[in-house]
Amino acid sequence: MNKKLEHKLKDNSIKPTAMRLLVLKFLTEQNKAVSLQDIELAFERADKSTLFRTLKTFESSKIIHSIEDGTGHLKYALCLEGCNCSPIDLHYHFHCNVCKETFCLTELNVPTIELPKNFEMQQANMVIKGICGTCK
Repeated sequence: MNKKLEHKLKDNSIKPTAMRLLVLKFLTEQNKAVSLQDIELAFERADKSTLFRTLKTFESSKIIHSIEDGTGHLKYALCLEGCNCSPIDLHYHFHCNVCKETFCLTELNVPTIELPKNFEMQQANMVIKGICGTCK
């Protein structure tokens, strides 16, 4: 597993430091999007600015994407293999009002939106709110 994670970082021109490998491993083990605070709790002894910079590095290299789910905290989740975080790769997110978890619904792509002339989409945030299967 560590070799695979190391290759993933190297393939994205990211130096595979111990902390980056640990954070990437943590993210691969999640079935939901996580906040910076969740990651800080998982790595209590790690420097908070290092964790933040790691997430930003992963995001700029399109290893992860961020989600604004309306809670006031950005959440982070792994991108699918081959994702370029372009509008064609956009998918819905589901935020549970009971457990407060946010999930990527990667099998549901956001439909193409025709914008007015001279408008360019750079980001879209599609969040559905309700009750997840576990809480229901």
